[in-house]
Amino acid sequence: MRKTVSRLSFVAAVVTMMTLVSCGSTGEIAYLSQSQRDVPVAITGEFSKGIQANDQLYIYVESRTPEATIRFNQETNKIAVDGGSVMNPGSNAVSGYLVSREGDIIFPVLGKIHVEGMTHTELAALLEQRLVSEGHILDAVVTVKLLNFKVSVLGEVVRPGMIQATGERLTIFEAISMVGDLTIYGQRTNVTVIREENGVRTIGELDLTSDDVFQSPYYYLHQNDVVYVEPNKKRKRSADRDPIYLTYISSGVSVVSLLISAYYYYLLSKRI
Repeated sequence: MRKTVSRLSFVAAVVTMMTLVSCGSTGEIAYLSQSQRDVPVAITGEFSKGIQANDQLYIYVESRTPEATIRFNQETNKIAVDGGSVMNPGSNAVSGYLVSREGDIIFPVLGKIHVEGMTHTELAALLEQRLVSEGHILDAVVTVKLLNFKVSVLGEVVRPGMIQATGERLTIFEAISMVGDLTIYGQRTNVTVIREENGVRTIGELDLTSDDVFQSPYYYLHQNDVVYVEPNKKRKRSADRDPIYLTYISSGVSVVSLLISAYYYYLLSKRI
């Protein structure tokens, strides 16, 4: 009788182990599991390739003489009041400057300015230099920010979709956290990043288990990047099976384990 109980317990243990293993090992779902600890790793990627066509720019001009800046801020901070408009530096109703397909913006008074490829700091410096040198503002201070920095994250993540970040710096790990993390079925060693800049499309790969990710040009995501997390082999295999059938198997394993436990305690009680 003891042999029978032992055999049944062994079967239940094997079935339970198979069920647990099918969910994926810790090594498969852990980030940076292959990286060394307490070892400095240089980050070589650029978080921005400069201003691109279709970027929407926030440009705000400041001065010790606020009246002198009004005409230069009319496109950036403008809200409607009784059919007219007033300047409101703290307003969220910001239209900004849309960079044309040719890489230009039309800035008040200064006219058309080619901005494609420039960093935000370079554009701010250029505007400050022109405003001062052309006699418009003696002490101009210009702030330039990107308003429509968006990235799409698809595949095996908790909440796939488009995310919008403030500024122009966004890492792959920050983007993943914004969509609720990868699911346990997400392939962490082969995350695809699709990037299109200056009419050229490139496809890169990231291994989130290795510290090599910090040296990848795709560690910093760029405007309009698309991140795709591929399902792992277990997920692909389970996609070919009937979900209801798997539910029946799981329920059957639970029932068998319960019956074995009840039978064991029944024998134990009779022995006592």
